[in-house]
Parts: sequence; C-alpha cells; structure tokens
Amino acid sequence: MSDPASRPPLKPMRPVPRGTRAGFFRGRYKESPADFEVEEVPAYEPSGRGDHVWMWIEKRSLSTIDLLHELAHAVGCDERALGIAGLKDAQAVSRQWVSLEHADEARCAAAAGERFRVLRTSRHGNKLRMGHLRGNRFGVVLRGTGPDDLAKAQTALAELERLGVPNYFGEQRFGKRGANLQKGLDVLRGDARQFAARMPRRVFGLVISAVQSEVFNRVVAARRAGVHQLLAGDLAFLHKNGAVFPVEDLAREQARAATFELSPSGPMPGPEMPDPTGEPLRLEQQALAELDLPRRAFDRLPFRLGRGERRALRVPVEAATATAVDGGLKLCFTLPRGAYATAVLRELLTDTIWFAG
Repeated sequence: MSDPASRPPLKPMRPVPRGTRAGFFRGRYKESPADFEVEEVPAYEPSGRGDHVWMWIEKRSLSTIDLLHELAHAVGCDERALGIAGLKDAQAVSRQWVSLEHADEARCAAAAGERFRVLRTSRHGNKLRMGHLRGNRFGVVLRGTGPDDLAKAQTALAELERLGVPNYFGEQRFGKRGANLQKGLDVLRGDARQFAARMPRRVFGLVISAVQSEVFNRVVAARRAGVHQLLAGDLAFLHKNGAVFPVEDLAREQARAATFELSPSGPMPGPEMPDPTGEPLRLEQQALAELDLPRRAFDRLPFRLGRGERRALRVPVEAATATAVDGGLKLCFTLPRGAYATAVLRELLTDTIWFAG
C-alpha cells in the first residue's frame, strides 16, 4: 500500500446510471418534505396481543434517531427500550412502526411532537428489531418536468420492473460529505484496535460499513449495464431468502434470473464472505485495489464487525406508477429493505443528488 500521508481524502464514487431505453428527463425532488413519502412495509403485522405496544408513527422532517429521542421523552422511557425495523429519510414524510415493552398503550397513543404523531397502536409479543421489514413504499413528486416526461417515466418504470435497478448504496450510507468512508479507510489501513479504543462502537461499525459499501458500489458501476446478467464464476443471490450459491450451469441460472428469482451478487468484503471466480473475482479485486486495500483488510476487526456477506447487484421494483400532478409528476414504487429510492431516480433523471466527483 502507498504512504497514507500522500493520499488526498477520498469521497464516495458517483454512481453511474445504467439508463433506460425511454431516456432521461429533468426533474427536481425533495423540494419539500411532502414531496417525498416513505411508508414501511412490515415483515408481519402486530397480532393485537402481547407485552409490546407497537406505534404506527408519521414523522415529518425528522430523522428516525431524533424521532426516538423525542418519543422517549413523550412516553417517559429510555430511548434504548424503543424498537424499530429500519431508518427512514429525514427530509420526508415517513411512516413506520416503533415498539415499546410494558408500556401504557393510552399514553403511547397520545404521544405527539411538533414533527411526529402516532396514527394508531397495537400490541405484539416481541420487540421490533432492525431488519424486521419487507421493504418500503415510496411516493416521490418530481417538479419541473416537461410535457413529454410522463410517457417517458411510464415506459422507463415498466423496464425497471422487468430488469430491476442497480443496487447502489445511497449517500446516507457514507455520512455527511462522505466523511465515514475516509474514516473507515483510515481504520483499515492503520491499527484497527487503537481506533476502536477511542471510537464509539456504533460509529466504528458505520465507518467500516461505509468502506464495504464503497467497494460494492464500485463493482455495481463496473457491471451496471448487465446487473441482470450472470457471468461465469458468479455467486448467485436468491431473492426469496438471501442464499448465495456458485453458478455452475450458466444458461439454467440465467433463465431463473430472467424471472427475478435470482441475481448476480457483489461483495461486502470480510472474512466470512465467499469469493466468486473468473471475471467477477477480477472486478472485485480491482475495486479493492482502487481503494488501496488488500483482500484481508477486514480480517482482524474487533467486535466481530465487518464479517462480510454477498449482496444482490440489482433489486426488484414493484407496483411502479407515474401520474401527472400539479407542477410535475408523482412516481410511486416499492423496494425491498436495504434499497434506496435514489436507485430508481438515478435511472430516470438527468441528475440526482450525490457527492461532487
């Protein structure tokens, strides 16, 4: 590896859209929180019985972390006792479940703040945990579109439903101005245990995941035109359960990819991540080399962080529609958990919000 002092700070790469046959068009989003709606699609509904009160909460211009702080104050609990299934955009109107054990349901139902309200409550037998969701429904209003853009959007969304979208990580993954990526690289290129001794565990995990995400995004960019196409040597990702297996019969597995049963996978590097072979392996090694990292850089991290896994190179887009609204278009679509709305917008718009290259 080169001398760390000689390297300029690294910002996350700017994801490159694959594009659709319908072509790109101009549009602005997030001009106001009401123009960007996110609704959680839970993995299961509360049963109506149990020791945990579940609150279906709507928040506006409020991060999920700040919501937990304000909600804990409103119901009189330690915010660590609150359970969530996922983090939602701050600059949006979003709805999600939050759980609290042994709580007064009436007090939970009455909880409110300037930027959030409880829409309904129920009960269930367990606390919500991160990942306990199927996905998210988005409603995105685009401002400043042209008269021909509705047809373009409808055609493009139909293509994205068929082929999926490149599964880039969004800008949120990298922290403010991408600072988490550089911190993570400093950790991996230095003494990780010394960094861990003076860095909160949660922050340590965030900066390591930022590096993993950057490696993955670079592989997606290298394969963006064919994220629906398996290569010899690939490890295929089964969408129904996240299982990964080596592709041995390319024609047979490509037929399954055509029905969106499976997709090529990309790297979230770590000691427990299996490697592909052939051209997929070369592209993944190239992404690590671009960051001046060896394959074993994640092997000795404390806290069992950065263990590694495979992630699908593309994600399905479901229930996608485009309609005309006053001053623009409204796009509605559903994505699985872990996928970002910008993955869809990037394939439609001439420009999207990201870090300057």
